[in-house]
Amino acid sequence: MSAPRTLYARSGDVHLAYQIIGEGTRDVVLVLDWASHLEALWEQALVADFVSSLTRFARVLWFDMRGVGLSDRVLEEAVAPEEWMEDVGAVMDAAGSERATLIAQGHAAQMALLFAATHPERVDSLVLINGFARLSRTDDYPAGMPPEACEATLETIETQWGTGSMATVLAPSVASRPGVQEWYGRVERYAASPGTALAKMRAVLELDVRKVLPLVAAPTLVVQNRDDWFVRAGHGRYLAEHIEGARLFERDSADHWPLPDPDLLGAIEEFVTGSRSEEDDADRALATVLFVDVVGSTERVSELGDRHWQMLLDRFEATVQRSLIAHRGALVGFAGDGVLATFDGPARAIRCAWQIRDSVHEHGLDVRCGLHTGEITRRNGGVSGIAVHIGARVSSAAASGEVLVTRTVRDLVAGSGIAFDDRGEHSLKGVSDRWELYSTSD
Repeated sequence: MSAPRTLYARSGDVHLAYQIIGEGTRDVVLVLDWASHLEALWEQALVADFVSSLTRFARVLWFDMRGVGLSDRVLEEAVAPEEWMEDVGAVMDAAGSERATLIAQGHAAQMALLFAATHPERVDSLVLINGFARLSRTDDYPAGMPPEACEATLETIETQWGTGSMATVLAPSVASRPGVQEWYGRVERYAASPGTALAKMRAVLELDVRKVLPLVAAPTLVVQNRDDWFVRAGHGRYLAEHIEGARLFERDSADHWPLPDPDLLGAIEEFVTGSRSEEDDADRALATVLFVDVVGSTERVSELGDRHWQMLLDRFEATVQRSLIAHRGALVGFAGDGVLATFDGPARAIRCAWQIRDSVHEHGLDVRCGLHTGEITRRNGGVSGIAVHIGARVSSAAASGEVLVTRTVRDLVAGSGIAFDDRGEHSLKGVSDRWELYSTSD
């Protein structure tokens, strides 16, 4: 699914950027954490897949909070909570929505809670994903972030904003995939300047909406990832304990971002609609996934300068496109200086990786490639599944110029004339067991 058109809703004197995705019979208002930019977020297949999956059962109204992204910039210290809360209603009014489910992640949960307590007639239900009523710790709120962690977070924003380094904290399961950190750095830069981001984070650390929790009457699902470093599990448990009738869904994950995991999406759909729709079997298929990652990109940018580096990336993308056509590969997407593609045959995927590696080397670029064959789920132009995760981890383990594959790939191309060198067993982060990996050569 391509990014929908961005519209604007008026909330007082502030213009709020929002999008309408899908045509479901019920409405969902979606707000992700405050480092947001609607159009840059669509560039990442993981985010697009999550948002698009909600359209299986709803029309989705997604917006950037005031002060960030494509919405009007405002001074955080000048924003009264009641004005900020009314932004939800302003977007609903602009989209012609009388009632909706609110799905809010992180800091956006505070806004959703305020709106649900103040306007219960407009809220069908609440889904809070890794959210909190208060982020910082106090004597009567030990679940909060301790002072030293608050200071470290503010320092990181001040010194590293725009680099995407926080991706390793907010989404450790996918942060090492090619291009993810570069993409998130772009999201940060588009979302806010460093000064605006710092002011926003300070405001978040001061906001406390615990007193409204007993006033929330809407059915509430609290989703909490147990190992989320940024929003610890105690936050979700506190919400579930203090919102009457709330259901707590704890997950074994360290991610703060809402990723398109079938269990998460299924739990949300079942809570909102009362049932889960079955995945279309046609969306699931056996495929070989190929990750290609440009090596040493940061150093090369410093060496060559932005303009020359962009010329090399343009050549890289053109080479990838030609190679995929020649080997019947399907491009899933470019992200920063990496690429993800799928193939219906592992031998073609390996030969495509060789061609990309050799061709771009002639232009002064070095890449590393990782391949795995397994079941994937295709949805809205993106792919997901454990095979994708494994492929990304294999790519991370490859050396410069190496095309590295799992034993599954090696076994499937027996008799093809492709030679393999045993690289031993490896532990792949986030994947159980040890995996035998092999370097390929012709």
